[in-house]
Amino acid sequence: MKILVDEKKKALFCKIVFCMLGFFLISVLCIAFRVPNAAVCILLCALVMCIAILVVCYGYFKEQNEIMEHAVAQITEYISGNREARIACDEEGELYRLFHEVNSMAAILNASAENERRSKQFLKNTISDISHQLKTPLAALNIYNGLLQGETEGMPELQEFANMSERELDRIETLVQNLLKITKLDAGSIVLEKTSENVADMMGEVELHFAYRAKQEGKDLVLSGEADVSLLCDHDWMIEAVENIVKNAFDHTERGNFVRIEWNQSASMVQMKIMDNGCGIHPEDLHHIFKRFYRSRFSKDKQGIGLGLPLAKMIVEAHSGTIEVDSKLGEGTAFVLNFLIPTKL
Repeated sequence: MKILVDEKKKALFCKIVFCMLGFFLISVLCIAFRVPNAAVCILLCALVMCIAILVVCYGYFKEQNEIMEHAVAQITEYISGNREARIACDEEGELYRLFHEVNSMAAILNASAENERRSKQFLKNTISDISHQLKTPLAALNIYNGLLQGETEGMPELQEFANMSERELDRIETLVQNLLKITKLDAGSIVLEKTSENVADMMGEVELHFAYRAKQEGKDLVLSGEADVSLLCDHDWMIEAVENIVKNAFDHTERGNFVRIEWNQSASMVQMKIMDNGCGIHPEDLHHIFKRFYRSRFSKDKQGIGLGLPLAKMIVEAHSGTIEVDSKLGEGTAFVLNFLIPTKL
């Protein structure tokens, strides 16, 4: 019987059988030798047998409980981050077979995590190397293009080509920088330096960054929020996230439209909203806009590369925040960023 492969179960079974045989033999002897008050003796023997079986069972189940408590403690320790935690399984039996499988699963998870870490590190290093390799030729091309722009004054057609070349070079540089940032976030190689930042001041920096573009395109960039709202965040990365969303809003609005940034603080969270009254997002695209390199078949934007919103989402989530989007086709779009206040939890 497989159940008796476990030595402890076998010992428990033997002890119970021994108690029952002892009771049986004593009962037979009492009857055979006509012992006075044989019924009382048999009753006492039955009581002793029951007590002995209870003691044996209690000892067995107490030991099993200690084994299970140890197993749970090891599993909890593994979940807490100790990848070397294992359950002792050097005996035979079904329970130890289960422990062995749990240990095997932990080893497989460790190997998988290590492979994923190496893959991410390889990807990070590869993209980092490519990015650095591209910086030199990009810088040279920008210089050459600047010289061409200076030499083509008075030549409208050549000037237009030089301007187009500059825009394409800017796109390549933006793509390289965004790829590098996303890869670093993926690899977990970036440690966010969180400090208490004034939201109004940060949004002022965003406004300054887009002021020239707003003027050139005939759009309004409006800020609205209290002056004393603070957020625990990494200053540079949070501005990067907001600017990517604002840039997306500018890319999908027309002359005369507005882009509005609002912020407020409640008892438990800080909320930011980036809204516009542009063309809106098609319902088919709403569930895909945070995918990398996603291009909508309805979009009129031919310049975007599809990395700004995914990068913004990664940055917000790295701050333990959430990002939501609500859009109506032809009416506009609103991105809502929510950040819990740790001191209020």
